[in-house]
Amino acid sequence: MALWGCLFLGQLAGLLFLPFIACGEVHIHHVDHHTQMMESDGCDWFLGSWVHDYSYPLYDASDCPFIGTGFDCLKNGRPDEDYLKYRWQPSQCDLPRFNGKEFLERLRGKRILFVGDSLSFNQWKSLTCMLHSAVPSSNYTFTETKAGGKFSFQEYASSVAIKKNGFLVDVVVDKKIGRILKLDSISSGDQWLGFDVLVFNSFHWWTHTGRYRTWDYFQLGDELIKEMDRVEAYKIAMATWAKWVDENINPSKTRVFFQGVSAVHVMGSEWGEPGAKQCIGQTEPVKGSVYPGGRLPAEDALRSIIRGMKNPVFLLDITLLTQLRKDGHPSVYAGQGKALVDCSHWCLAGVPDSWNELLYAALFGEANRFLRS
Repeated sequence: MALWGCLFLGQLAGLLFLPFIACGEVHIHHVDHHTQMMESDGCDWFLGSWVHDYSYPLYDASDCPFIGTGFDCLKNGRPDEDYLKYRWQPSQCDLPRFNGKEFLERLRGKRILFVGDSLSFNQWKSLTCMLHSAVPSSNYTFTETKAGGKFSFQEYASSVAIKKNGFLVDVVVDKKIGRILKLDSISSGDQWLGFDVLVFNSFHWWTHTGRYRTWDYFQLGDELIKEMDRVEAYKIAMATWAKWVDENINPSKTRVFFQGVSAVHVMGSEWGEPGAKQCIGQTEPVKGSVYPGGRLPAEDALRSIIRGMKNPVFLLDITLLTQLRKDGHPSVYAGQGKALVDCSHWCLAGVPDSWNELLYAALFGEANRFLRS
């Protein structure tokens, strides 16, 4: 398989965006923990735990023709199924249950674009399955290439598309020097214009080393740099992305999300199991609402960038909820035999479905009404 917040008040088609919170009046304020936080009696969607719910999963993977080999863990021989029976539960409020038909009704005539790496593909594939299962008889078109894909419903005149872009900033090839990762340059942004909802993501490619590294030099201004602190490079690049959003996106027409940093599980000591062989054989989440391994530096870098933006961006702060799901990865069931152990992507159905439940809540929850029925 190729390695592929913050709430705002804005208007889209003249309709007000607000967060869904099931427990009282909504307030918005700036805090250190989240760029902007959905608060109602202290409620935060992204603080919670995984609870058993036997009404899950939201769809049957065998009925979804879009998943592909890498994410279809049951088809690839995973013997346990309990990982499918968990729902993300915020500590002090409830999320609305995902309703795919309502999603499409309110998205009628609108377009969503995911831009990012393989974790964006994970979320995009999840959403295509969630929507297809809601209206299985509705006519659709589905295309997928190495560069992206598009899922469209003719009945609703709507689409959910994706473009592969693991860094968001430019990578260029110089015949003499090699591949250059330009931290302060975005030339592909025109491809992101004209959509009603944008969901960006970038982080995992920044951690690659050895043969998985897809650049030879960083460039900042006129300076070429062979190596630098990866989090610092990431922060510079995300500041470039933020500047592009502030200068090119009209928040009255387009709502912008950023998929937060998704956790990997390769060191068992992080979850109190030092003898674990990566995520192999994990069958249940970490219990409770605290991950023993602590926070990731990239989390704070991303929050600091989004906090300083002029345009509002909603951070889908998925780090904690993914940290707690050491059981949710393909592991040795990624479709390429036991030689490949995938502890960074996620089985489908599975964890990325919760990301789309959060996206749904942010767009269409009871207090939001992105589009009126």
